[in-house]
Amino acid sequence: MDEQTKIEIKQFNNRGKDFKSKEVVILVVITCIFSFFAGNAFARVKESPKTINQPIALSDDLMNFVENYQYIVDNYYKDVDEAELLDAALKGVMAKMGDPYTVYMDEEDYEELNLTLQGSYSGLGISIYKDTSTKNMVVASVFKDSPADKAGIKVGDIILSVNGKSTKELETSDFSSSVLKGSEDSFELELQRDDETKKVTIQKSSVVIPSIESKTFEKNGKKIGYLAISIFANNTYKQFKDSLKKLEKEKIDSLIIDVRDNTGGHLTAVSNIISLFVDSSHIAYQLEQDGEKKKIHSSGEETKKYPIVFLANGYSASASEVLIGSLKDNLNAKIIGEKTYGKGTVQGLVTLSNGDQFKVTTKKWLTPNGNWVNDTQGFAPDINVSLQDEYYENPSDETDNQLQRALEELSK
Repeated sequence: MDEQTKIEIKQFNNRGKDFKSKEVVILVVITCIFSFFAGNAFARVKESPKTINQPIALSDDLMNFVENYQYIVDNYYKDVDEAELLDAALKGVMAKMGDPYTVYMDEEDYEELNLTLQGSYSGLGISIYKDTSTKNMVVASVFKDSPADKAGIKVGDIILSVNGKSTKELETSDFSSSVLKGSEDSFELELQRDDETKKVTIQKSSVVIPSIESKTFEKNGKKIGYLAISIFANNTYKQFKDSLKKLEKEKIDSLIIDVRDNTGGHLTAVSNIISLFVDSSHIAYQLEQDGEKKKIHSSGEETKKYPIVFLANGYSASASEVLIGSLKDNLNAKIIGEKTYGKGTVQGLVTLSNGDQFKVTTKKWLTPNGNWVNDTQGFAPDINVSLQDEYYENPSDETDNQLQRALEELSK
């Protein structure tokens, strides 16, 4: 089995992770393009007064650019769209920085990123994919307590039509766009389940995107908690806190935190999660800008005593690595799996007065002990375990040898 096939199967399995295969699966509410936004620790920033809102003394080079730009606009033999030209110029500046995380975003890019990080949206609460052999539109997942869940839609249901239009003629992106941006709030879906067909009407409403999966395992007389984090969205902290509290009420002896395939998210979310594990005497992480380092302390009230193991892989990046680095330095947490991505920078999301948006790398982040994990470095696992072929062929907890190794270690 080739590596690309393994990756696609892994991303498609239903163990609480995001569906990320561009060609197969698309969230009804988000055209998920994590390859573009992957590996980010985001800090919301306002317009910088010193660089955006106040008058700037232009350098000779910049004045020369302005003069040449104005000459071209005034003398070009055709009409020009100055807004498009300025957008292109700003994109050029971003590209020349040589940083893949400093990019200009058009409206569609920004909307997708914002929805992903917001953690909720107005929609139906299902993800779908197009079966490549039958061309059927199939339900891949149903979010708990969503309109689709309440309407009785199940994973595996085939959507035959939407508001009377056959899905054979629809791409998943068409369906997604109609839910996100269309004027309709009600959708009649014709469904096929086994040999039966039925019609259901669903009203679009607020849907919370689950980013946490929680469960417990019993092994060798030990109760082991498990929390998987798919992304650090605005509402991830609350989901994580509630799930952790529930696990601790069940008197777990240890905890597995699964950040495999978690490419990052809001720095605030991971900061709050760190504070659930260590008290305010501990450094959560450090930030470095212009050579100056700032220690960010936990805001927590207690320090956990039970052992913690991370499940990680090459797609565990940025905010995931902030969490790993903090609990490794502070609580001696272990990593089982594969080396993490290695991204040690923080991006700011900037909205200009004209509505344009861009994200720009503003800082480095360091572990509490001052280590910088960036580029090809990453966090090396304490126990190196690659997922075996059996898992890709039949995804389950039993065939997940990385999970099983973690359970073995924590139950000793």
